[in-house]
Amino acid sequence: MSDHFERFVQQNRSEFDSALPSPRIWEALEQELESNRKGRVVQLLRKNWFKAAVIAVLLVNAAALVYFTGHRQQQQRQEELAALAPDVAEAKVYYSARIDQKLEMINAYPATALGMDSIARQELELKNDTYKALERELKNNPGNERIRAAMIRYYQLKLDLLDKILEELQAKQPAPAQLKKRYEAEI
Repeated sequence: MSDHFERFVQQNRSEFDSALPSPRIWEALEQELESNRKGRVVQLLRKNWFKAAVIAVLLVNAAALVYFTGHRQQQQRQEELAALAPDVAEAKVYYSARIDQKLEMINAYPATALGMDSIARQELELKNDTYKALERELKNNPGNERIRAAMIRYYQLKLDLLDKILEELQAKQPAPAQLKKRYEAEI
């Protein structure tokens, strides 16, 4: 039976391939497919819009909470430092501004020119592990002049290191265009 059917299909193959459905049938199929697609998306949005809105509000609140608690903790640390050692707090403001400026200049260079991995870049940041250890020691021993001097020396050494890195970068490669514009504006 299957041989007879296969033979029939083989003999009449050209007739099967030439017969196409009418354009009305294709249009009806396309309209049906389009209406099904649109309907599903709209139905999903109708059912879950409230859940999506709640999730979005929760995410925004969580992000705001994390930001503001971190910001508040940083303010508290700065206030504690200012109360414990006003001279160190003043030095921190001065050196932090200069160090941030130098870091910005260094980061303007392409990563390939720097030749540093992520760990080295992290150590260049102002608040690395050494800084945090000195800050803890200062909180534990606020009257200790050696710790205060060490904090100020830390700032000075960090600034010297950044200056040397900038000098080497400028010797190897000209300053990027954005740095040149800033230099010209400062002059």
